[in-house]
Amino acid sequence: MPPVIIAAALAVGLALPLLGWALFRGATPLEQAVRTNLSRGLSAPGLNVESPQPFRSLVVKLTPPSLRARLDRQLSLVGRPASWPLERVLAAKVIAAGVGLLLGALLLRSLHGPLPLLLALALTVLGYFVPDLVLTGRGQERQQKITKALPDALDQMTIAVEAGLGFDAAVAHVAHNSQGPLSVEFVRTLQDVQVGRSRRDAYVAMAERNTSADLRQFVRAIVQAEALGVTIAAVLKTQAQEMRIRRRLRAEEAAQKIPVKILMPLMLFIMPVLFIVLLGPAVINALGVLG
Repeated sequence: MPPVIIAAALAVGLALPLLGWALFRGATPLEQAVRTNLSRGLSAPGLNVESPQPFRSLVVKLTPPSLRARLDRQLSLVGRPASWPLERVLAAKVIAAGVGLLLGALLLRSLHGPLPLLLALALTVLGYFVPDLVLTGRGQERQQKITKALPDALDQMTIAVEAGLGFDAAVAHVAHNSQGPLSVEFVRTLQDVQVGRSRRDAYVAMAERNTSADLRQFVRAIVQAEALGVTIAAVLKTQAQEMRIRRRLRAEEAAQKIPVKILMPLMLFIMPVLFIVLLGPAVINALGVLG
């Protein structure tokens, strides 16, 4: 086996244990404090924790700023899980790329020619981008949950405001009596308001953290109502009606797409088996007669 392949395999084998320890070790005091602080809701006190470890700071510094910004945006869409900070995602990308490189080295050892080299490069690149694909999928799933939960949340807000609660109190009521990513976003927005941020800036920041079109429409309506002095109850009622209509239209659209989605599995798996069952005996009899 060529010395280059042996050196690459040894380098990957030595690097993987260190990166695995950095990726899968327990949470740092900072992560534990942040997780506990967020679980306390609106009454969360300030943090007094140790600074991050130098190893993770080094990982961040060695990563290009554009890549850090893109991953940070993806983590924002996912909801910034405390167990997967930016440093851990970067380590996961390196580990996945190392695994792909190791598999590619094994292919180069067993096969010859340019094709194994291309496969090795493809596996390395694919492994490097696997965490990005996972984050993208989870981010889309989270945004869909927010869009789905928004009409019911607006109905609850409308009832609370008409019962005499203020808008912020109505949002807090919905956040404390529901679960899911939408309630988490409401809690974070109310925390921003409590620490001195204006309501407009807090809700605009919530819209920028997410890609849900319905949530952004709701934020625009709230900002315009506050600027123009329109009654919040009327705005909430109108928004709730529009969100319910859009949710029903999305359900109808998804139902209409089902026949198209099942067409390919039907043609590839069901129709051939059906033809074999129906035409098989006739073909066997015809071959027997002709033979």
